[in-house]
Amino acid sequence: MSDEIVEVSPEEGHRRFRAGALLLDVREADEWEAGHAEGATWVPMTELGTREADIPTDREIVVICRSGARSARVTAALQASGRHAVNLGGGSLAWVAAGLPFVRDDGLPGNID
Repeated sequence: MSDEIVEVSPEEGHRRFRAGALLLDVREADEWEAGHAEGATWVPMTELGTREADIPTDREIVVICRSGARSARVTAALQASGRHAVNLGGGSLAWVAAGLPFVRDDGLPGNID
């Protein structure tokens, strides 16, 4: 497995998610509660070590954060553990800018501010 971090666009990340990849949001609670990519699974970066069992090994993982920096670090860690992970370039900011679904837990539109 390559050590290179593959970065995908929001549109490509959404396509991969719709095709069966796990969309993994690694932001913190206040960020998640304000809004997140619809259908994403939430495992904060700070909990990654204790929740690694919650992250599958048998499917691709598209990792998203706010800007793409934290998710790049998580992508590298997931790759090091043998998982197939890619980083969503630009994070949630780019996701929202691309007009992709971004919601709160109650289904109302989310906020990335």
